[in-house]
Amino acid sequence: MSANSPEPRPLLDVVLVKAGRTKIRYEAELLTDDGTRVTVRAPWAGRGVRDFGFVRFEPGDVFTEHYWRDRWYAVKEVRSASGTLKGWYCDITRPATLNGTELVVEDLDLDLWVSADGKDVLRLDEDEFEESGLRRTDPVAAASAMTALNDLEQLAHTRGAGNCAISHNAPAADTPPWLPSS
Repeated sequence: MSANSPEPRPLLDVVLVKAGRTKIRYEAELLTDDGTRVTVRAPWAGRGVRDFGFVRFEPGDVFTEHYWRDRWYAVKEVRSASGTLKGWYCDITRPATLNGTELVVEDLDLDLWVSADGKDVLRLDEDEFEESGLRRTDPVAAASAMTALNDLEQLAHTRGAGNCAISHNAPAADTPPWLPSS
């Protein structure tokens, strides 16, 4: 490698587990790991286009994903291939674990979408969460999941997610501005 070429970033496998089974596994570039938060970048890992009505995920989209070892959520900044911010997709999860090069995250069915302009803050999949039976099988985890969803929603509304819709393509791995950094 030449002196002017940056070293390639390490790669991780992100493994999303749901109800004890691997839902999706994809390769991501490790941006930072401070011992508490792991941040990776990956292209849209789904097949083709996924249109939710309020946002479309499609080939070329880039996700900068923040996972915490001590928080019950993951926040994914979503940008188009041209770098335009689409918004943030927040998964309610158990705290992430990193085993070697495998980042494992257990999805607890609840999600939150925050549009780039901050006007849309949508709670998603609450019906799936209720159907999962988590309140019955693990009431402590269910309570933690609901608290995380409520906290994220409040942060998105009160800290002004729409105030940070500045388009930037820098490789920084900052926490989304509407979230506390620590």
